Amino acid sequence: MTAPIPRDLPDLPALPRTHPASAALFAPARAVVPLVRRPLTAMYRLVLALLAAGAVLVETLLGGPARSLSHFAIQSAVLLALVMLASARRAWSARHPLPGAITGAALLYVITASLVHHILLADTTPRFSMTGDAAGASWLEPLAAHTLHTVLPVAAVLDWLLLSPPARTRLRQAATWLLYPLAYLAFTLARGELLPGSPIRYLYPFLDVTRHGYRNVLADALLLGLACYALAVLLVALDHIRPNPVRHHSKTGFRLRPPVG
Repeated sequence: MTAPIPRDLPDLPALPRTHPASAALFAPARAVVPLVRRPLTAMYRLVLALLAAGAVLVETLLGGPARSLSHFAIQSAVLLALVMLASARRAWSARHPLPGAITGAALLYVITASLVHHILLADTTPRFSMTGDAAGASWLEPLAAHTLHTVLPVAAVLDWLLLSPPARTRLRQAATWLLYPLAYLAFTLARGELLPGSPIRYLYPFLDVTRHGYRNVLADALLLGLACYALAVLLVALDHIRPNPVRHHSKTGFRLRPPVG
């Protein structure tokens, strides 16, 4: 037997509204605001990439590829050149900028190389040089070194402050950025073990194990790593409090209101 179907069905309870009638739905700005071409920014970044590539080329020709490309400053300049070249292409073609994790890492490394050069290596005797006593380097090598350790860091900071949108880095990225300096330390120590008796066994005086021993070298590396991490945290903090130099005429968001009724 089957139960008779009731003529009047009871009213179903009303479903709760997930969005109040007065609430607004937000879409991210990058989804609704068209990007614009920035030719001046693209030209600036292209010039910066060419300066970095030129300085690396001069150092490589004077000191040799094996020696020059083993320096942290050279490697960070190569990374900066690649990042600036990609950023220039994106600014020229009105595309979204590179992730903040990439641009922040490149900025951190060139600043670190500059600070090490000007603070730790400025008073070394004989004067620190990435090419050694190369013939004909009376003016080319100092010019390239000045470009690597002074011009490029200052230009990269200006690009970050004046041409890049803020708040694109995260605090957790500061620890990730230290993986490359840690790998470089391991590379330097391994390189020194593979070149016994070579005059270019250790490229940096404070990493010279034969002179200072592993204990002192690792202690200096730890202090330098902590300073690099503090600098990374400072960059992230400044990135979230600095004003936005990249402003569009459109609003930063687009509101979609639910239909009434």
